[in-house]
Amino acid sequence: MKALEFAIAWRYLRSRRGSRLLSLISVIAIGGVLVGVSALIVIMGVMNGMQRDLREGILVGSPDLRVLPYGSDMRMPAYAELLKRVREEPGVIAAAPFVQTQGLVSNLGGYRVGAQVVGIVPAGQPGDNVTTIRQHAILGDFSFVRDSVSLPGAVLGKLLASKLNAFPGDTVVLLGAAGLEMNAGTGMIVPRADSVIVSGVFESGMYEYDDSYIYLSLAAGQRFAGYGTDVTGIEVRSADRWSAPMLADSLRARLESSVYIRDWQEQNRSLFQALKLEKLGMSIILLLIVLVAAFNIVSTLTMVVADKTREIGILRAMGMPAKSIRRIFLYQGFVIGAVGTGGGLVLGLSVGVLLEKYRLIELDPSVYFIDHLPVFIQPLDVLMITAASVAIAALATLYPANQAAKLYPVEAIRHE
Repeated sequence: MKALEFAIAWRYLRSRRGSRLLSLISVIAIGGVLVGVSALIVIMGVMNGMQRDLREGILVGSPDLRVLPYGSDMRMPAYAELLKRVREEPGVIAAAPFVQTQGLVSNLGGYRVGAQVVGIVPAGQPGDNVTTIRQHAILGDFSFVRDSVSLPGAVLGKLLASKLNAFPGDTVVLLGAAGLEMNAGTGMIVPRADSVIVSGVFESGMYEYDDSYIYLSLAAGQRFAGYGTDVTGIEVRSADRWSAPMLADSLRARLESSVYIRDWQEQNRSLFQALKLEKLGMSIILLLIVLVAAFNIVSTLTMVVADKTREIGILRAMGMPAKSIRRIFLYQGFVIGAVGTGGGLVLGLSVGVLLEKYRLIELDPSVYFIDHLPVFIQPLDVLMITAASVAIAALATLYPANQAAKLYPVEAIRHE
């Protein structure tokens, strides 16, 4: 019986002589589901890709955890014992002190630009793997030395180096607020000036880092910031990035000192929360497309019921039960939903792969922090979209299927 029901449902979906409209509206209903599903897959893939690329880009130069001192001066004195205790904590892969401050960097031509000045341990020393920034050197390296040159080395972001026209071997001047002195003759405040030699250039792919960051050795950073032997804090790399919040709680309980600990999610909470909210909003808006497609299914099947009323009456008179009539139209809705969902999956996945592989849509990195529209399609998202689409299509068939099942045989046969 089920094979007969499905065969009748398939026949009702196809066009017949003198009534091609039904086949057209079936195609429109399928097309509505297809567009909704494909749009959902692509947009959710784009939002996932934005989150992934921004997260990975930020964590190139930002550690999983930062141990920082309380207070406005942001200085951590006598950090050696604290660093030792942090390194002993289970789950800590690496830890190292760092210095971070702001300043101006000037080339020998006098062009100045603001920069974030960061002092880190040189490559090859304990803790040099806290972040992956050292792996992104495209010229020179992070050893902060230059053969036969006594000046401290500095590694500049690619965009910053281009603005200063400074490359390995060139000298730049750092201007900072540490140790400000007043010129007795002019009464003007003279900033601290340190000459450094460019020992390397890095490219992280993150606009903020490439455009404004300059890295020094820890000792050179301490001297430029006027910290003496103090540091800004301690950077920590965890065994698992996603367990960083739990590691932070464990360190808080272990250290019991005047420090606070921030994991990578806390450091960028506003950005990631905004992306999550945007993803949710876009998903809800695009889900409305699938709901509109569901109304198309309702109208399509309702028109089929009206057109096939006499045939339904004949089938009932021949002994076909009402539940079989109901299943005929449920099968029709299922076919529309399944074909539309399947087509939407193929189209959405294809568009997503093409966007990611060939980087078809370029973005301004100064605005979006990334240079192209990324797409990262998660299997769970695809599964949820598929289930939602099929469920909505199935629900849309209930009303017209019940209406068809309620038709009385004699009245249906007499229907004009």
